[in-house]
Formats: sequence, structure tokens, C-alpha cells
Amino acid sequence: MAEPWLLIVGLGEDGLAGLPDASRAALATAEVIFGGPRHLELVGAGARARAWPVPFDIAPVLAERGRRTVVLASGDPFWAGAGAVLAAALGPGEWRAIPVAGVCSLAAARMGWRLEDTTCLALHAAPFARLRPVLCRGVRVIATLRDGAAVADLARWLADGGFGAVGMTVLERLGGPAERLRRARADAFDLDEIAAPVAVALDGAALPAGAGLPRSPGLPEAAFAHDGQITKSPVRALTLAALAPRPGALLWDIGGGSGSVSVEWCLAGGRACTIEPRPDRLDNIRANIAEFGLGGRMQAVQGQAPAALAGLPAPDAVFVGGGGSEALFAALWEALAPATRIVANAVTLETEALLIALHARHGGTLLRIEIAQVAPLGRGRGWAPARPVVQWSVTR
Repeated sequence: MAEPWLLIVGLGEDGLAGLPDASRAALATAEVIFGGPRHLELVGAGARARAWPVPFDIAPVLAERGRRTVVLASGDPFWAGAGAVLAAALGPGEWRAIPVAGVCSLAAARMGWRLEDTTCLALHAAPFARLRPVLCRGVRVIATLRDGAAVADLARWLADGGFGAVGMTVLERLGGPAERLRRARADAFDLDEIAAPVAVALDGAALPAGAGLPRSPGLPEAAFAHDGQITKSPVRALTLAALAPRPGALLWDIGGGSGSVSVEWCLAGGRACTIEPRPDRLDNIRANIAEFGLGGRMQAVQGQAPAALAGLPAPDAVFVGGGGSEALFAALWEALAPATRIVANAVTLETEALLIALHARHGGTLLRIEIAQVAPLGRGRGWAPARPVVQWSVTR
């Protein structure tokens, strides 16, 4: 088998000194070396250096196909690095990768944490809200950040969100001669002159027991931006149970309202396209995407189904949150692939009658949900019933 023309070399802050012999040999014979300016300087790439274009693009690397080429990446090229992007564009015999210890491994080693029990996040190009689903008492997080100034910004974000008791260990230039570790609480953060590259280790040991989002479905309505058009918490929990989210699965949430069902589907590991015709409600959906850190996993789509569904990737499950029509369900039944899960909720008698007819035609499960909550009644208390909801769930 011919030698691959591309070698993806993991590089640490210790530069050439920390590389295995195979990586050094590849660098010595490379005709072209791609990397960020700091990496290129660390290996002394000289005239062979090619800095990554801005915005990032692997096209210049692919244009060198057939020449001895090295791509430099931080630590493990397949953790938030260029490795997976390049591998997806190349044949298996065209490339080889030689990683070194990445930032997460180095940080866990400095902290004495089990890496398998630690959440690792790349926040150098993502909002801090990505932390929201994982923050809780006892959590351990290792996160990369954009630069030194972002560390203080993160401390303020944590304190403002009620997570001021989080312990922050700032890890600067890990693995190199200028490595430094410093500690502070988020609500008493006073560190300055923080050098990049930088990561933080977040320790939630001091957080109160009720901190963070619960992992069970049915978050309170107050957790979402909404105008009253929202699937209520107990019904939402039953709806998520019927939809049965799985990691990576795609949901079409038709008539999204606030997008609360989509949010909780994504918090369970899925992805969602939330279809909503009203611009004001789309604003709420987008606000919830940002608040829960779901950018890239949850998409707000303006339009009326079924027309708005054209061109969307095929779903694993579909939720119709009220107002479904015979035409919509007929279009879904025709278009959806076998094994797609459909769940629909009805509040009006007209939609209830439609779901009863669909159940008779296609089978599945029909559930009537009646919930009452205690409320003041004169000098005492009584049950205040909510409008009943009829839920139809079926596998296509």
C-alpha cells in the first residue's frame, strides 16, 4: 500500500520536543506544512508554512493532494480539531494521524480527575450557554476558551446565572514551558494577564443540590420564553415520553409555539427543526435556542406545514402540537419513511375527532390526559382542572 500523502500531526505547547519520531520525520520531509501561526512557529516551518485561511477552509490542503503534506493541530486532532473535517473529505488510504495528549487529557491529569467522568466542551467558538445543560452540583467540566479575556467573561456568566460557587481552575499554555494553573471562585474571580491558549476546569462541588437543569422532561414553563402558547410541563413530559428521543435523532416540531418540546428533545441528545408560521413566536424559539445553548442542534423554520417541510432532512420523529389538519396528516403519512414516530396533541373537539379517526385508520395509541392542580377556592382549596388533551402516537 502506498504511503499516505497527508499526515495530521498533533502538536503540544512543547513543540518539537514533545513529538514522537514519526511526527518529526514527517515534518522533516514535508513539502508543505499547514497550521495556525503559533503551530507553524513552534515547529520552525519556515518557507514551507501555509497558514489556515480565515474563515477556516480545508480546500488549500486538498489542492496539495499528491505532495508530502503535514497538517498541524492542537493535541488530539480529532477533538474539536481539523482531523475529522479532513478525514471526511479524503479516502482512508490518503491520510494518517499521530495525536499527542490533548487539552482535555492534560487538564484532567493536572486536576487529578477521571476523564471518563468529566464533560469536555470546546467553548473557544461556541457560546457559554452550551454549559447550561451540564451545570449541576458535583459536575466537572474542562472547556477550551477563545482567549484570556474570555475567562473573566465566563466567570461573570456563571455568577449571573446563579453558578457563582463554581470553582474555576485556569489552565494556561498546558504542556509547555510557560504552563500555569491558577484558581478562583466564579463569583470572586480576580485573575488577570491570562495567557492563551487557555482552558478552564470547572468544579461544581460547592453548588447547591438543586442547581442546574433536571435531566427528566417537563421543565417549568418559566424556564422558556413564550407568549402562553406552550405545551404545559406535565403534558410535555408525557409528550417527550411518547416521542422517545434518542441521541442524534431528528425531530420535526410542527407548530412549535415556544419550541419547548424541541428544546427538551435536544437536551435529551437529539436535533430538531421547529416549524412555526408566526414571526413573534419564532423570536421566542430563537431566544430559547440561545438560552439553552442549542445552536447547531435546533433550527427555527418559518412557514406553514406541510409546505414548510419541503427540503428539510428526513425526521426520526414528528410532533404536531395542536391544530393539525386532515391534509397535514395525509401529507405526513405519504412522505415519512417507515419507522418514523408521530405524536400529535389535540385540545379542541375538532382536532380530537380527527385524531380519533386517524387512530381508527392507522392504529397506534390514543391517550386522554386530564390534569388538575390545587388552587384557592373561597377560604379553602380545590382542584382546578386544565383542559384535557388527547394524544395520538403511532409508528409509521
